[in-house]
Amino acid sequence: MEASDTAELAARPGIDEEHPASVAWASKAIQGWIRRLGDLWIDGQLAQVSVRKDVAYLALRDSAEDSSLPVFVPAHVLRQSGPLEQGQRVLVRAVVDFWVKRGELQLRAISIRKVGVGEWLAELAKLQLLLAAEGLFRPERKRRLPFLPHRVGLICGRNSDAERDVITNARNRWPAVQFEIRNTAVQGPKAVAEVIAALTELDQLPEVDVIVITRGGGSVEDLLPFSNEAMVRAVAAAGTPVVSAIGHEKDSPILDLVADLRASTPTDAGKRIVPDLAEEIGLVRDLRVRGRRAVEQRIHREADGLRAMRSRPVLADPLSMVTLREQQVADLQGRARRSLLARVDHDRTEVSQLHSRVRALSPAATMDRGYAVLQTADGTVVREPSQAVPGQQLRVRVARGEFAATRLNETGGQI
Repeated sequence: MEASDTAELAARPGIDEEHPASVAWASKAIQGWIRRLGDLWIDGQLAQVSVRKDVAYLALRDSAEDSSLPVFVPAHVLRQSGPLEQGQRVLVRAVVDFWVKRGELQLRAISIRKVGVGEWLAELAKLQLLLAAEGLFRPERKRRLPFLPHRVGLICGRNSDAERDVITNARNRWPAVQFEIRNTAVQGPKAVAEVIAALTELDQLPEVDVIVITRGGGSVEDLLPFSNEAMVRAVAAAGTPVVSAIGHEKDSPILDLVADLRASTPTDAGKRIVPDLAEEIGLVRDLRVRGRRAVEQRIHREADGLRAMRSRPVLADPLSMVTLREQQVADLQGRARRSLLARVDHDRTEVSQLHSRVRALSPAATMDRGYAVLQTADGTVVREPSQAVPGQQLRVRVARGEFAATRLNETGGQI
C-alpha cells in the first residue's frame, strides 16, 4: 500500500471494513454534513405543543399529507413567538441539528411566525381562482343526486352532532335509508388525509349512491381542511355524487364550490339526500285521484259521444237512409221518364211537321194536282221539246202510275 493511500485512510476512516470509523467520528461527520444544509422555512400545522419550563417541543404536521416533523423551540424563540396552540398554522425557520452524544436528529427553531387568518384567506382566494380557471366549479360538471339512494356514504366526526343531524333528518323523511359511515378527523392536521382516504373508500363501493361530507360549524381555522387543494381535487375526481355540508349557512369552504350539491347545514343535507316519505305518499295519492278523475272524465265524455251517435237517425233507424235514397231514386226515375216522354213527343211533333213540309215540297204532291213527268226510255226527264224527236217513245208518270206515249210530228202540236 502506498503512503498516499495510508494517509487517506488515516484522514477518512470508515472507507472499508478493515478501517472502520469510530462512533464519535461518525457522529461528528454526520453533524458536519447536516449543518451544511443551513436553515430553511417550513410551513405546517401544530399537531402537538408541549411546553416544558421555558422551552417547547412541537410536532409540525403537513396539512395535506400524513407526514410530521419534531421541532425543538429554545426559550428565546418561544418568548418571541408568544403562546402556541395546537392546530395553528405557522412558518418555522429552523436548522437541522444532530446531537452527537445521543445520535438524534432534530429541527431547532430559529424563529416562528404565526400565519394569520388574513394570510390564510388570501391563499384560499388564490387557490379558488386557480381551481375555477381549471373548470372544477362549472355547473355542467355537477351531477344530479339519485332520487332514492340505495346507501348513503357519510364522512363525519365520531359521535358528532353533524352525524346525528344528517342521520336523524334523513330517517325522519325516509326511515328505510341505509348509511355507510366513516368517522374521521374533521379539523386539525389529520383531517385532510383521513377524509380523502374515507372518500376514496366509499367511492369504490358500488352500493353507495351518494357521499355526504359533513361537520358542524367552527372558526375559519377549524374549517381550513375543507379548503385544502388535495381534498378539493379528490372530490372533483370522485365518481359518486358528493354533498358538502360543512359548518353553518354562513360558512363556505372551497369544498362547497366543487361538490355536486352544497347543503347549508348537516340538517339540510339530511333533508336533501332522500325524498320525504309522507310527501311521496301524498303525491302518489294525489296522482291516483287525478288519474281516476281523468279516466272517469274520459269515460263520461266517450259515453256522451256514444249516446249522441246512437240518437242520430241513421243509427236509430238504419233503414231510413235506404228508404230516403230509394224514394230519391224513384223520384229521379219518374223525372227521367217524364222528361224522356216529353222529349219524344216534342221530337215526334217536329218530325211530323218536317214530314208535312217535305211532302209539300215533293214532286208527288205536284203530280197529285194533275201534273205529269215525261221521261225518255233511258229515264231522262224531258224539260224542253227539243229533247224528244217526233215518233220517239216516251214514258209519262202521273200521281197514280205511268203509261207510254209517242211524240207526234210538228203538225200535231201537243203529244
